[in-house]
Amino acid sequence: MASASFSALNRINPNGLTSVDDDLNREIIKMLQVDGRRSYKEIAKVLNVSEGTIRNRIQSMKEAGALRIVAVADPTAISYKADAMIGLKVAPGHTIEEVSERLGKSDDVVYILWVSGRYDLLIEIVTNERKSFLEFLETQIHSQPDIASSETMTGLKNFKNQFLLKYN
Repeated sequence: MASASFSALNRINPNGLTSVDDDLNREIIKMLQVDGRRSYKEIAKVLNVSEGTIRNRIQSMKEAGALRIVAVADPTAISYKADAMIGLKVAPGHTIEEVSERLGKSDDVVYILWVSGRYDLLIEIVTNERKSFLEFLETQIHSQPDIASSETMTGLKNFKNQFLLKYN
């Protein structure tokens, strides 16, 4: 599966190959998201361009940090022992960025989003053991002075989890 960073894609290198506004790059990424092992030749044929163009575009996006091709297990096929979304209110005197940076260091945190409304941050935590989930809550959430309050919403069943680049 391929993942792309919008901030990285918005940086245009001298030859313009990493632009998010480039339709060809979007199509390449879309195809790689379906099958990250798809050959350059096959992508080129479908998109009606040369294999070299595909190779250069992918290499350019990789070098710019705009594209990574990685294996991702289908979360709907894996039963984790603990999967939860946690809504957080950041304590006065602390910033959303510092809390996000601290929590982002944990391998169990797979998602951090600054949100509007009731919470400041919404994070997702996924662990293979209930014990490590409870330990995370105790050490990283409930005992931290930078978090004013939290609400933990434990996942009961995952119906869909899709990591695809969305664009207009």
